Amino acid sequence: MANLKIWRGNGDAGEYRDYDVEAGVGWVVLDAVHRIQDTEAPDLAVRWNCKAGKCGSCSAEINGQPRLMCMTRLEDCEPGEPITVAPMKAYPNVKDLVSDTSRTFQFHASVPAMRAVAPDRRNVQQMDVDRSQEFRKCIQCFLCNDVCHVLREHDLQDKFAGPAMFTFAAALEMNPLDEDDRLEWLRSEAGIGYCNITKCCTEVCPEGIKITDNAIIPLKERVADRFYDPVRILARMVAGWFGRS
Repeated sequence: MANLKIWRGNGDAGEYRDYDVEAGVGWVVLDAVHRIQDTEAPDLAVRWNCKAGKCGSCSAEINGQPRLMCMTRLEDCEPGEPITVAPMKAYPNVKDLVSDTSRTFQFHASVPAMRAVAPDRRNVQQMDVDRSQEFRKCIQCFLCNDVCHVLREHDLQDKFAGPAMFTFAAALEMNPLDEDDRLEWLRSEAGIGYCNITKCCTEVCPEGIKITDNAIIPLKERVADRFYDPVRILARMVAGWFGRS
């Protein structure tokens, strides 16, 4: 028998309600939620799709930790203790366990699209391909955004794109066949400077993407080189002076 305390309500008001479930062997939290829907609470709102850890739909906070409900086994939770299931804190609550992630998708649409290099310049090394392929594993579960304190605690939803979007931007920026420039977008619109690289996003990624080390830090370095390196700024100024002479 498993006891689940599930958040019921919306962004305006709500409460945790207790449900007891006769759980089967190997059940995950999503199995228990579905059983509760079938037997006690048919109006319980929950978002899910693949139930295989590949769609990113069933993101929630389980015992206070951002996790996928379909990948969290009941037996792995603290034995004999209630299992709390809540919506992602960093996003507005629509109803029960469903969160509104539309703001992140607005950032997604604003990322400068790929602009392919000319065919005669396509000299690609395997290491360059492998570097960007890691970011393609992202399933857009947004657990990394949920755990990020810039969004979770400081609520800078309109100023900070979040780790998930930096991962997406890195997949384009580090693609050897792309020649577009996203540094101004990263600096001004996406607010990458707010990130202080605590690596909490990497810790919760279900795909094991090294978001901080392989995506965010290299992007921050590129932004710093372009906009804040005094030597490079002076070199551009000198080049501009000679260009006008």
